[in-house]
Amino acid sequence: MPLNLIQKILSRASGIAIPKPGQVLIVEVDAVMISEALGPPFFEKQFQALGARLFDPDKIVVIIDHYSPAATLKQAEHNRITQDWARRNGVKHFYMHCGPNPQIMAEKGFFQPGTVVVGNDSHTCTGGAFGALAFGVGSTEIACAAATGKIWVKVPPTVKITWRGRLNPGTTAKDMALFMVGRFGSNKLIYKALEFNGDCVESLSMGGRLTVANMTVEMGAKAGLFSPGDEAKEYGALNKSMGNWNLGPDEGAEYEKKITFHASELEPLVAAPHHVDNVMTVKDAGQVPIDQAFIGSCTGGRYEDLAAAANILKGKKVHPRVRLLVSPASKWIWEKASREGVLSDLSEAGAVVSYSSCGPCGGAQGGLIAEGEVCIATSNRNFKGRMGSPDASIYLASPVTVAVSALIGKITDPRDFL
Repeated sequence: MPLNLIQKILSRASGIAIPKPGQVLIVEVDAVMISEALGPPFFEKQFQALGARLFDPDKIVVIIDHYSPAATLKQAEHNRITQDWARRNGVKHFYMHCGPNPQIMAEKGFFQPGTVVVGNDSHTCTGGAFGALAFGVGSTEIACAAATGKIWVKVPPTVKITWRGRLNPGTTAKDMALFMVGRFGSNKLIYKALEFNGDCVESLSMGGRLTVANMTVEMGAKAGLFSPGDEAKEYGALNKSMGNWNLGPDEGAEYEKKITFHASELEPLVAAPHHVDNVMTVKDAGQVPIDQAFIGSCTGGRYEDLAAAANILKGKKVHPRVRLLVSPASKWIWEKASREGVLSDLSEAGAVVSYSSCGPCGGAQGGLIAEGEVCIATSNRNFKGRMGSPDASIYLASPVTVAVSALIGKITDPRDFL
């Protein structure tokens, strides 16, 4: 029987020849990512009950990214507990102050095609950009995965999404992601897998694929998978031998549904307050005055995002009413952007260039917004109160839309400027 991507991955991980949608399988995991935000302080009791030993210290990745650096005493104590736990259990891969966990996992080679990766962060699904079945789980499940190397999975039905054509100037992969979130809503694809293909998808950079995969969870999906290409092989420090780099669906594979979109019809989009699926064109949103603009996070802080923003802002000044915050998605992106002069261009335009962290996106520290303020951000969520006051408003958009809006002082269609 021909298999689609997720069936192939689950077949290898479970030993079941033909995984069928709805079937519950016990699968072996290839990597376990533990972020401090829902880390050892939340699952230590369960971990002790399972024997308090890692199934393989080389397959555990511990990342301190949400409270990085710590902004409160409580955060500092939380980080200390996480560090002590990683050291005590012999964790081989520990990262602190390096950026959001999905980006670290991507750059350091822990997402490999055909593998199963679980993490205690909902945006672990970013690994789908490499053809990995990567998904977020809760604290109890992460303890089980870390101790046993196994986890249960219900085989999700797969929706095949084809993107045809090319993106027009001013539109990006973030607009593709927002379009699909708006099209499907936040609950119509719950526990389904998405399989992306088409000539537009093939032309996307790895940064673009990572952005789309990252936001599949905002559609309610379990995973969003791409077949790995040459760009995936060349991305970051992919120096591990595991992974099926020829991974692809079989001809005649079965899907619950097949949907085709046309990239040439896409316009710059925003997700308006207070839901990610409240999507509209930038023009329909109107020229809303903004107080803050944020370029960063595991969705919009990659080198190409920063470079695109710098290209718009170089030699100009951010609107005097606007605070522009920039947080590169990893310390390695920060270093590259610094070497290339991108950070200088942004700083000279009036941006505050900060460290790599989840902090501003999740309101943990850095860049909180006050009552009545409006922020436009490259982040992946705009929930009420996420970045500060519950009476503030967050709009989500692409890096080029955010950069142009910071320059003009209002939410602005980048095509009017470009």
